[in-house]
Amino acid sequence: MQTVALSLIGLLGLLVAFAACALSLVCLGVGRFLGRRDPSRGETLAWGGRVAVVVGALGLTACCAVLVWCFMTGDTTLEYVVRNRSDASGEMGWLFKLAGLWAGRQGSLLFWAWLIAVFNVVVVLRTRKDARPLDDWALFVAQLVLAAFVGVLLFSEDNMPFTALDARYFGADGQLIGAASLWGMNALLEHWAMAIHPPTLFIGYAGLTIPFAYAIAALVVDDDSPRWVVSCTPYAVFSWLLLGIGIGLGAVWAYVVLGWGGYWGWDPVENASLLPWLVGVALIHSFTVYRQRGAFKRWSVMCACVTFAFVILGTFITRSGLVQSVHAFEGDPVSLVLFLALIVLSLVAGAVGLLARRKSFGAAAEGGDDIESMASKEAAYYVNNLIMLVFAVLLAYMTISSALPGFLPFGGQALSAGTYNAVARPLGIVYCALIAVCPLLGWRRTDPKAFWRRARVPGLCALALFAVLMFYFCTYLLPSYDAIIAAGGTGATGLLEQGPSWYYNGLTVVGFAVASLLLFNAGFMVVRVCARAKGPWRRRFPALGGAICHTAMAIVLVGLIGSSMYVTEKVEYLPYDEEADAVEATFSIQDFELVYAGNSVEQLDNGDDILYSLHLDVYRDGEYLTTVDPAVQMVTSTMQTKQIASVVGFPLEDLFVVYRGMSEDGAFALDVRVNPLISLVWVGFGLLMLGALVALFARRSTRLPDDGAPDEEVA
Repeated sequence: MQTVALSLIGLLGLLVAFAACALSLVCLGVGRFLGRRDPSRGETLAWGGRVAVVVGALGLTACCAVLVWCFMTGDTTLEYVVRNRSDASGEMGWLFKLAGLWAGRQGSLLFWAWLIAVFNVVVVLRTRKDARPLDDWALFVAQLVLAAFVGVLLFSEDNMPFTALDARYFGADGQLIGAASLWGMNALLEHWAMAIHPPTLFIGYAGLTIPFAYAIAALVVDDDSPRWVVSCTPYAVFSWLLLGIGIGLGAVWAYVVLGWGGYWGWDPVENASLLPWLVGVALIHSFTVYRQRGAFKRWSVMCACVTFAFVILGTFITRSGLVQSVHAFEGDPVSLVLFLALIVLSLVAGAVGLLARRKSFGAAAEGGDDIESMASKEAAYYVNNLIMLVFAVLLAYMTISSALPGFLPFGGQALSAGTYNAVARPLGIVYCALIAVCPLLGWRRTDPKAFWRRARVPGLCALALFAVLMFYFCTYLLPSYDAIIAAGGTGATGLLEQGPSWYYNGLTVVGFAVASLLLFNAGFMVVRVCARAKGPWRRRFPALGGAICHTAMAIVLVGLIGSSMYVTEKVEYLPYDEEADAVEATFSIQDFELVYAGNSVEQLDNGDDILYSLHLDVYRDGEYLTTVDPAVQMVTSTMQTKQIASVVGFPLEDLFVVYRGMSEDGAFALDVRVNPLISLVWVGFGLLMLGALVALFARRSTRLPDDGAPDEEVA
């Protein structure tokens, strides 16, 4: 009886949501068409459409509530819940149970649809006092996207999250039997960072629907004023911020759970989340120029469409089964068709709309896209957008290359991380050099004297920092590189595959120079914004947030160079005498020494997991530092294992220790790495998110108002 009730509530919630989507589309569309002849009747219909938006969101909220209740109470009446439930206990057990909502394909689709519905409700609430045709058409487009998601959930059996579990999986006492008793959440996903990582990404994905919707709405109503940009910029910044947080959490999870010692491996699912984040950078910069200068109109519209298309493309990559990934969902043909159609339609809608509105959004329009001088901020913004877009397209192509025909470049090949690095590293340095110079440039054209006046003090400071970085490079990074090459093996081969030593190390020198210049140019920009800006502080937040983000990029660049290009790794087996509980040899890497201090086996509280831990005392130059406890966790019911790394952090490096279990001859298998400058990656990324948060709470104004007064929008 309970099974029928839960399935019925979930199904009714989806039916209500789909019917509300259909009703809102009819009311918003017809209302705005009728509004041209009969404004009163049109407003009434549009109001009904807005009410339907809220009703649809409530229906999806009920659907999510059913699944959350099942996960939190341990109810096993729904198949989706049984396949994605967690039996974890302890302080984080509730979080892993909640994470079941988005752990599988059906639940993640429902959660994503619910988030789109929530964003649509926010649009309704923020525009309730002064709803314009632009806002209603944006709601229409966003509801159209939502209807596609809800339709797939409702009409596709494979994507229905409320299918009852077959009775044959229950015993006479109501307990799970057979294969169902072994189903559950992958043990690798039971980590706090991975539990939070998907919802932050999904919030970013859902939020980027709104800029796309406003871009199409601006084309529909033929309004090329910055009003639509001002309306959707907060959503773009917020979504980009959440995408960044999600990517960062995924990097933390990969670093401490997967046990390979890194935080980014160019996995297809990693790339899928990076694609909209990269184009989102171009989108936010385009919005800035559109709002302040009335330029980049076509760029902004198309960037909004391309960003949304990359959101869907990332999901298409994750769910289509085209490429293999550590944490991709199982594909299904209905989702494949849905996401492919959304990708094509979003790009076609933008292109056709711009073609139809070429007079108002074209280069000949007021504030067109023409650039007077390449030595100007407009040119720097343009090149910035171009680099981000080209990089995203290249990354997308390389990610799906294994599924492409063999006659195409890289067709049928699964590319290595080294191939991605060969493209990303020089392109990233060029991009950072561009944003380092951009604050020194002027609008339209740059006066050489003004450029020198702005550049000389930051340049001298950058020269001093560059000298410090070069000292560190010559005394630590370069000797580490030479030691790896001299040792030979796979480590040396991997480095040599990425280019000769003069190029590899030369790239580092150039990167450090660019990072030094970027850090001080951005730092002085922060000082100028705080010292010279007039009016309310919130008017300074856009420029202040951008300056903080640029500062963060400099820190991240230095961290990326050290932690991805100069890692020292050593894999070794320590023979173990079980009777004496002793290991004769010690493990040495650089100036660290790891000494065996014992091992333990622990049964976890859930009764199904066993933790095999190795205890090692860490010495540096003969001085005791700490004890690390790397472990292997095994789920006895499925024999699934995961490595739990131990990380000892220092200001300039991490000691990363992974225990991979015992070999057949009874030796402890250790994989240890020294990751230089990795702390700068985490600090810089946190600062990057802080800069986005500052920009989020900005009060923005436009220089091209419709009515002659500043058009302000509080984010």
